[in-house]
Amino acid sequence: ISTFIYLCCSFFYFNVMLFPQFPMFNLLSCRRRKAGILPSLEDLLFYTIAEGQDKIPAHKFTTALKSTGLRTGDPRLKECMEMLKVTLKTTSDGALDRHLFKKCVQSNIVLLTQAFRKKFVIPDFQSFCAHIDDLYDTAKNLSGGQVADYIPQLARFSPDLWGVALCTVDGQRHTVGDTKVPFCLQSCVKPLKYAIAVHDHGTEYVHRFIGKEPSGLRFNKLFLNEDDKPHNPMVNAGAIVCTSLIKQGASNAEKFDYVMNFMNKLAGNEYVGFSNATFQSERESGDRNFAIGYYLKEKKCFPEGTDMTSILDFYFQLCSIEVTCESASVMAATLANGGFCPITGERVLSPEAVRNTLSLMHSCGMYDFSGQFAFHVGLPAKSGVAGGILLVVPNVMGIMCWSPPLDKLGNSVRGIQFCTDLVSLCNFHNYDNLRHFAKKLDPRREGGDQRVRLHFLISILLPLHLFLPLTSSSSLFKCKGEKSDNRREHVLLSSRLPYVCLIQPLF
Repeated sequence: ISTFIYLCCSFFYFNVMLFPQFPMFNLLSCRRRKAGILPSLEDLLFYTIAEGQDKIPAHKFTTALKSTGLRTGDPRLKECMEMLKVTLKTTSDGALDRHLFKKCVQSNIVLLTQAFRKKFVIPDFQSFCAHIDDLYDTAKNLSGGQVADYIPQLARFSPDLWGVALCTVDGQRHTVGDTKVPFCLQSCVKPLKYAIAVHDHGTEYVHRFIGKEPSGLRFNKLFLNEDDKPHNPMVNAGAIVCTSLIKQGASNAEKFDYVMNFMNKLAGNEYVGFSNATFQSERESGDRNFAIGYYLKEKKCFPEGTDMTSILDFYFQLCSIEVTCESASVMAATLANGGFCPITGERVLSPEAVRNTLSLMHSCGMYDFSGQFAFHVGLPAKSGVAGGILLVVPNVMGIMCWSPPLDKLGNSVRGIQFCTDLVSLCNFHNYDNLRHFAKKLDPRREGGDQRVRLHFLISILLPLHLFLPLTSSSSLFKCKGEKSDNRREHVLLSSRLPYVCLIQPLF
């Protein structure tokens, strides 16, 4: 009986005291908060950042925010940032006391609490970014490869350009290098327009016209499978047919606006442009693609009533859509997040479209290097002759690497090196066993195996507090910061009721 009572008390205390956000205990938590026993989330956030001070300088708050991976321009923090600007106009020293701070953050407190409690997918984001910067520097030293010159506009890019941007499924952002320079998606647009086609029409309809197998041939070969279909939507023949499935019956202007609207949503309304010079250059030098188009027309690969020359114009337009590394990383993160844009929260693509797209990127996305890439990197990716590699770590993040020099297979030399080194460092490979690949870094964890820390809490902390008197009197909270495993854990100490507040979570 005593054991049963002990377990019941442990369960009750574990949930009420450490997880007051659970719905079953919301009422009790609210009553305790009103009685002055539990501080509000806004208070806890203030104590976390203030570190014992009465005020928080505004720059300290924004710096701390950026260290979590969030940006002050994040659309999800719009209300907070606008209120901060208004509030700072009323202060003479640019600092916020507890009341003003709560007023600024209350509209976005859930997101901010997640950020500062390290509840995001990459808890120790600064440490992870340091690793990314090291990988960037390693790849930057490579000097091989040639800039694509069969499209004249692409040949104008400097071979020294090199940028990497990432966006996690929680909207954490990091960039290094030439990440604000616009460049054309080229073949990196192929998985995106395939996703749009599947989103609009469904898998069965789209694959009446396009196969799912790697071709084993160059991406621009005049060759079909045994059913007289393009092998997959990641080669030129398949991408041209896929283009014909988007907004059938509409004018090219309407189709282009439709796709651009999709691209803007995928990118969270960050930069998406169009290079008319590249479009004209591609059309003037596109004999191979015209040959593929006529071959597809002869084999009746297009939907009935398709104007092949109009479709080729539309195909060249989509290849000429411009992005930056930053905006393209959000596109990749939308795929990693199951079709939801991380920084707007909007559902852009259906789960079916995302799943199919990632599957084909994994098997066919890297030209004739697809098998090697799947073997060594084990992640969905798509490369383009402009030098981009769109990399997706499902349920974790999206990355865009961009460097114009290409290897003999048409992939970015620096991009391939970066992706390979990333998976050598982190257990992101699709078949890295999370239990047995202990030698690899898992940036999704903070401070080791979380199950060990949970066991520590249950077996050590809870019994200690169970034998202390539980009262409802007002409590005096103090904030104490302690260094542990390069983290700062803030413990609120009560004179009558010990309450462990895990601002940096142990779970």
